[in-house]
Amino acid sequence: MKTLKVGICGLGTVGGGVLSLLRRGGAEPARRLGMPVKVVHVASRSLNGEPVASMPQSKARPLVGAAKLSTDPFAVVDDPQVDVVVETLGGFDPARQLVARALEAGKHVVTANKALLAEHGNELFELARQKNLQLAYEAAVGGGIPLIKVLREGLAANRIDYIAGIINGTGNYILSAMAAGHRPFAEVLKEAQDRGYAEADPAFDIEGTDAAHKLTIMAAIAFGIPLRFNEVYIEGISRITPEDIAYAGELGYRIKHLGIARRSAAGGAAGGDAEGLSMRVHPALVPASALLAQIDGIGNGVLVGASPLGPTLYNGPGAGGDATASAVVADLVDIGRDVMSGATRPRLPPLGRYEVDESLPQAERDASLPSLGIEDIETEYYLRIPVQDKLGVMARISSVLEAHAISIEAVIQKEALSDTVPIVLLTHRVPEHRLNDALTALQSLPEVQGNITRIRVENLGSE
Repeated sequence: MKTLKVGICGLGTVGGGVLSLLRRGGAEPARRLGMPVKVVHVASRSLNGEPVASMPQSKARPLVGAAKLSTDPFAVVDDPQVDVVVETLGGFDPARQLVARALEAGKHVVTANKALLAEHGNELFELARQKNLQLAYEAAVGGGIPLIKVLREGLAANRIDYIAGIINGTGNYILSAMAAGHRPFAEVLKEAQDRGYAEADPAFDIEGTDAAHKLTIMAAIAFGIPLRFNEVYIEGISRITPEDIAYAGELGYRIKHLGIARRSAAGGAAGGDAEGLSMRVHPALVPASALLAQIDGIGNGVLVGASPLGPTLYNGPGAGGDATASAVVADLVDIGRDVMSGATRPRLPPLGRYEVDESLPQAERDASLPSLGIEDIETEYYLRIPVQDKLGVMARISSVLEAHAISIEAVIQKEALSDTVPIVLLTHRVPEHRLNDALTALQSLPEVQGNITRIRVENLGSE
């Protein structure tokens, strides 16, 4: 093969970014690969907002160069000139059928589609394995940050203990702006939409689904398990208030929306000694001095706790055409190297395929790690309890917490400006199922006037 010939399905932000990058800067990938990377076929229904079907070829040519232009993405897959199919359509259909058809046709695939991989990746990776083809996906997680390569190759000598990351730029922008200006969630969300950082329907980002897809993919690589999207606990940021952000600051913390996959013992509900894997997306208090707390705006950052190396942090642009296109082209170079070297085994996630050696300690049997529910985790907690301004209220709250073996680390109680005053507590570490029981008891107290806010605390890298 003298040229790696690429077909691109979809010319949105990502697909257009890949085409642009290869057309204006293809010399660098070619130098690293040792042969040119050429886009030979592009499928798109529109270019610059104009329908391709009604566009004169003379107008389309400056946009796609010498590449063949189609309106049907399956025409790219069926083109015998195409060696690698780049899928940037997004969503499940027809992306799922397109990726499967490309693999069946003997073509390598590069995708940025985290939702597709998180929810249907097990069967697609298995098909790629059967066909001895690469299904590459660096662009699906972290934009331009090479997280997949880090987990798959850079930390290959290490046992991964946890992954904790800010992996959705929309949510991080909203929380950062709320903190900077003491502004309410709805106002900042509108600003994010006006600036193009949030979709018209922002639920996918602000409710945590996007981050859960990315966490699912990272956990599969890090812990050698099948993709388990349905086992991720998901909680969004729409209930975070400027008051919570301010109180967290007084306690020495910042609130971030994190995706966390952690190997740990069940926190009591399963006996306290059975090791498993918790996967969760939720707001969390992070120490203000931690590097992860310093990542603001639309940036992404992932902290990886590994043994014996220790914690390492990776941050950078997590979205956008250039960042994601950079990751796609990096995958194309990887595939080209494999093709040139004659490699016949694709680099795919292990997905629990390793045979479990029963003689190994439980901690080393990654493939058999069971999932822990959110009630099994153990951490510290931030609680904001709205109460009547009456004598003895704090004593009653302390009594309830003591009855559930929960100790208090810090308290904030402001002077009352009305009949209701918030009591803000920071607890010591406690299993979540025990805290849930305590919250039920606290919520039933007649002095409690409204819903109690609970936010988990993550002292990442310092435990």
